[in-house]
Formats: sequence, structure tokens, C-alpha cells
Amino acid sequence: MRFTKTIRLNVPAQFAFDWHARPGALYRLLPPWEDIRILQESNGIQVGERVIMTVPMGPTRKKWVAEHTDFQDGREFQDVQVSGPFASWKHRHIFRPIDQTTCEMTDEITNELPFGPLGKLGSSFATSKLDAMFAYRHARTATELDIHYEWREVPRKRILISGSSGLIGTSLVSFLRTGGHEVIRLVRDKAEAESNPQAIFWDIKAGEIDREKLEGIDAIIHLGGAGLADHRWTKEYKETIIQSRVQSTKLLANTMASLENKPDVFISTSAIGYYGDRGDEVLTEKSTSGVGFLPEIGREWEDAAEPARLAGIRVVHPRVGVVLTPAGAALQKLLTPFKLGGGGVVGPGSQYWSTISIHDVVGIYHYCMMKESIEGPVNTVIPQETTNREFVKTLGKVLYRPTIAPLPSIAVKMMLGEMGKPLLLDSTRVQPRILLENGYRFQTETLEQTLRQVLGRF
Repeated sequence: MRFTKTIRLNVPAQFAFDWHARPGALYRLLPPWEDIRILQESNGIQVGERVIMTVPMGPTRKKWVAEHTDFQDGREFQDVQVSGPFASWKHRHIFRPIDQTTCEMTDEITNELPFGPLGKLGSSFATSKLDAMFAYRHARTATELDIHYEWREVPRKRILISGSSGLIGTSLVSFLRTGGHEVIRLVRDKAEAESNPQAIFWDIKAGEIDREKLEGIDAIIHLGGAGLADHRWTKEYKETIIQSRVQSTKLLANTMASLENKPDVFISTSAIGYYGDRGDEVLTEKSTSGVGFLPEIGREWEDAAEPARLAGIRVVHPRVGVVLTPAGAALQKLLTPFKLGGGGVVGPGSQYWSTISIHDVVGIYHYCMMKESIEGPVNTVIPQETTNREFVKTLGKVLYRPTIAPLPSIAVKMMLGEMGKPLLLDSTRVQPRILLENGYRFQTETLEQTLRQVLGRF
């Protein structure tokens, strides 16, 4: 069985090749709906380098070991399956220059399905899976190469990231590394920090951080904080939610303010919960904070960065909306009931859910880091304003499933307790004014585009 797919890229062949050769490229290309997990990433794409993954195989998972067997700098590289789900697998990546600023990239796969003659029965299914996978891969490759090429004249940065192992952090780290930036992770494991030059130890509760290693960092991106939906909102957990955000932000802000060589920018995450339940009111970065627990978190979280701002550091607060990816968060939880035909309107359905693709979240953090004119709050949501009813109907359309099983408000409150109302029933109609005014180009501007992108429903 042979599969070939070609795309024209608006970057030089060497630029595209180098992007693939950097750490994190494989993660950027894995379709999130396939649940492929990297156990061991290779150190590059030179001959002999290996990557180990696991892939879903029915109710179980199968280990997949791939080894690079060919490397021609700027022209092509190849990997083959050593062991895994296929009887055999060979993947050539070929780069052909068109002119000095454009190239053609071809993925050429030769594989044999398992189970001999019986495996051939699944060839059409396998081809459709490859079509969706490589449509996604090529779209990501083209988009991310365009982004990095646009900023190619700007010096690469040394970036410190907290929360690097979370949903956003994992994606952001790989994106920045493929762009040639040096990424250093804040970690709570002292042994890891001592053995890894790309890690710095901190202890938020003790107020400890390896201050000297922060000297000369160009940008700090703070993503840390206890998950809002990880636990019922007891009095103790609500305090954990606030303090995990406020204490960590204060520690970073105070530390960077005391440095001799301060970072240029501090991107400290916030959320659209800052605005609270506002009905149909259009909310921009100039809107006031609301009333309730989430607005309280937002105010204290953003205020905690004040020492950095007073020290002359550019501070940005991405107020992040509902992040859409099948790899985690809200969309992952919704997929199973929707695929089973159990999706429906939540509560009244008229409440606004302001959403954003995981890819645009990453793109926005990068843009805010690179664009010196951006500071203060930045609404991190797509331009389209969507109610819950519109969200439900659009997800059902993309999945080809009915949406006739409503979830009444009383059921939300019974299942989730206090957090049910602010997370699912409150209405925040948010617009990304600052991003639009500063020239950010959204990768997907509508909910349907976003869902099709992250779910591979092209």
C-alpha cells in the first residue's frame, strides 16, 4: 500500500527541513484526535535516532518504535517502523526547492497492514485515516512555518515557562522549540533541575526559586495554577485555586523585578472568568471585572504581576476562553456523549461560550511575546460570538450526530455543585479587540472552522 501527499510551502526548502529537524516537530504534527502518545522523543532526525510512541488499538494500546534510516540535509529524511502496529512502514519526507522562497514537500508512505490477506480488507479505512491525518499535518506545517518565517529576522529568545507539562504548556513548548527558541522549564523536582540544564527549580509554597538562573531570560510565560474543574469547589479547594495562581505569580513578578538583567516581557495567564456572568453584554479588554468567585480569581491573579510592571517589564495577561482540543479540557469531556447521540443544550442555551482553538492559544502567546506593542489584558477568544445552543448544534453538525438530549440547569448544579453555574451556565460574550487591532491573524475565526480543524473533520 502506497500513500503520497504533496504541499507547496511559502518558505525555502532548508527552512522547512530545519523546522522538521528540531525537537518538538513530531508533537506539532500528531493529530490530537488520534491519541498518539510520545514516550521517548528522538534527539533529531539523523540516521539511527529513534522515537517511541503508543497508539490506540481497540481497547488496548500498541507500542510503536520508529528509526530514522536516511538523512540528506535540506533534501529528505526517512523513518521506518522497527516494531509497531503495521506489518511494515516506511515514511519518506522529501523537500524540493521551487525558488528561493518557496518549496514543495512530499510525504511518501509505503506500508503493509497486519494480518496478511485479512489486513487488506482494511486498506480503504487505513487510506481514509491517512488522508485525514496528513491533511491535518500539512495544514499545521504550512501555518506554523508561515508564522516562524514572518518573525525570522527577530533574534531567537530564551524563554522560561511555568506549567509546561499542562495542556497549553506542552503544545506551546513544542511550538517555540520548532521555531528555534530556547525553552527552559520551571519544575518542582529539584533533582530534575540539577540534572537538566533546560530546567529551573522552584517551590511556590516556600517562595523559593533559583534566582540566578533567571538572569538573561528574554521572556517568562506563566501558565501554572490548579485546575478549576479538577475537584469540587470546597472552601479549601477554592483557596487552593486562588493561591496557586496568586502566590506563583507574585513569586515570579517579585523575582524578575529584582534581577539585574530583567526579561523584556512577562506573559501571565488570566481567563475570561474575569468578567463574570454578563448576559448579552459585549465584553472587551476595557470592560470591568464582574462579581463572583471567578472574577475574584481574575483580579487577584492579574494584580499579582504588578511588581514586574512597576519594574518596567512589559506585562501581558491573555484572558483565555474555553480552549478547544480533543486532547483535553471541555471538548474532550463532551466528545463521548455527543458521539453517542447524547449531546444537547446546557441550561437555557442562550449563555455565551467564548471559545478558542488550542492552536490559536499557542499562536497568541507567541504573538504577544514577539509584538512589542501589546501589553495588558488580551482577550484570547475567536472573533465569532457563540451561544451554548449554537455551540451544541455546530458540534453535532461536525460529528454528524443529533443534539436532542438537553442538560437542564438544575442537573448541572446537582452534578457539579457550586462550580456548575460559573463554568457552564454563566454568559461571557467576549471580543478579541486587542488582537484584531494589533494585526493578529486567527488560524480559525469561526466555531465550525475550529472544531473541524481540531477534530480532523475537513
